[in-house]
Amino acid sequence: MNKTKKKIIIGSVCGVLLAILLVVAVGAWIMFGGIIQAAYTVTKIEDGLYSMEYKGDYGFEDFLAKGGADSDGAVADYLVSFLSRGFYKMEPDVQTGEFGCSTVCTEDENGTVLFGRNYDWAECTAIIVHTVPDNGYESVSTSCPDFLGLDKSYTPDGSMMERMQTLAAIYVPLDGMNEKGLVVADLMAGDREETHQQTEKADLTTTTAIRLMLDRAANVDEAIALLRQYDMHSSIGAAHHFSIADASGKSVVVEYVNGKMLVTETKVVTNHYLADCEKQGVGSEQSHIRFDTLSTYGRPADGTGVRDMLESVAQKNYPKTEGSYEKTMWSIVYCPEGLCADFYFAENYENGDALVLLEKGGFLKK
Repeated sequence: MNKTKKKIIIGSVCGVLLAILLVVAVGAWIMFGGIIQAAYTVTKIEDGLYSMEYKGDYGFEDFLAKGGADSDGAVADYLVSFLSRGFYKMEPDVQTGEFGCSTVCTEDENGTVLFGRNYDWAECTAIIVHTVPDNGYESVSTSCPDFLGLDKSYTPDGSMMERMQTLAAIYVPLDGMNEKGLVVADLMAGDREETHQQTEKADLTTTTAIRLMLDRAANVDEAIALLRQYDMHSSIGAAHHFSIADASGKSVVVEYVNGKMLVTETKVVTNHYLADCEKQGVGSEQSHIRFDTLSTYGRPADGTGVRDMLESVAQKNYPKTEGSYEKTMWSIVYCPEGLCADFYFAENYENGDALVLLEKGGFLKK
């Protein structure tokens, strides 16, 4: 074989290999491109606080189509499969615990609705999540990695594997607001009675229910209607209730008692049951103190006023007892009409971050 023929054969083989590699690369990008792009958005804002964005399909429609999930472990299993496209499996280890929290819905002197939220938990990392789904409403939400069941050495912006794990925060929102002005927050109820509804409906956990409402509900009534379409299952082995409000000023708490969903109109929610039922008032003494404190504030109140309300019921104001560990890890003042919020991390009420939802673009501004 002469040199010319050898060059032709080698060139042909290289061409075929290059074409195969190109096809593989294109296929890999189609399969993982959106996930990789989102993983690279994970950004450290300050020690313990991170942000991330995900634009596109994060698998939630498929999750619902497959019947949802009836436990945090089942959610984790689905997420691992989605993020790895079925190439990787792991045994999830979702953490449990208790937390406090407070919410208040009010208006400023112009009638603009404001919604304040404190998240009380042990010292932890927080992740601000901006999502723009293909089929759903844009939203901003906040998540705590403790709910992801990840290894203690995990860093949200670490290796590519860790960054991909951070994307799971999309399915674990603890509060948030969407582009229609719907605001939702998860709070512990007054005891440890888990909710596990058992009918023929598809299943949701506490946190995936928040994702559903943020993605698909434009107001409180739509959020309630959505919740009624699913069987609810408690996250982290505890009792929860949802504080839900919208730009019109309607504000409710959704609770589950003896497997039944109960809706009560209220402007303030803490950690005891509010529904007119046998559990009404069940909860800690501190929960009642925080509720009464927020209820006594006069209206109207602007963003600074709501921030001050939240600071007045932050965990720093209450004496620590043996075994207590709570801190107000974040406080948020949401403005459903303006589609913006002020975010305060770890009881630092003098320095906040501005969260902005604007035409599927803006997100976090210092």
